[in-house]
Amino acid sequence: MTKLIGEQVLMRIFIGEGDRFEHKPLYEALVELLQIEGFAGATVLRGVCGFGANRVYHTQKLIDLSADLPLVVEVVDSQIKINSIMPSIDGMMSGGMITLEKVSVIQYSGAGK
Repeated sequence: MTKLIGEQVLMRIFIGEGDRFEHKPLYEALVELLQIEGFAGATVLRGVCGFGANRVYHTQKLIDLSADLPLVVEVVDSQIKINSIMPSIDGMMSGGMITLEKVSVIQYSGAGK
């Protein structure tokens, strides 16, 4: 298992809960891709509410149980690994936004350590 220490890159992928890729939720397809490609880990965060470029406000209310809530897929790894996966991610996206920022990783340990 590779340890991530020092300066790395945080990639955030902003999508909607209803976004799909090849008949499956896009967030699941993205996490599966990241896992297959050997990334250290990925987390999907579900937003309470939000809006994107189309200015449509998405929120979950009792009367609207099928809201297309915002999701953020976060992954931290090296700039080289992030750069290598970008073409595949670009091919899966039909909307949304990706941000990249440099982060300092303090500690990372794999399972069983």
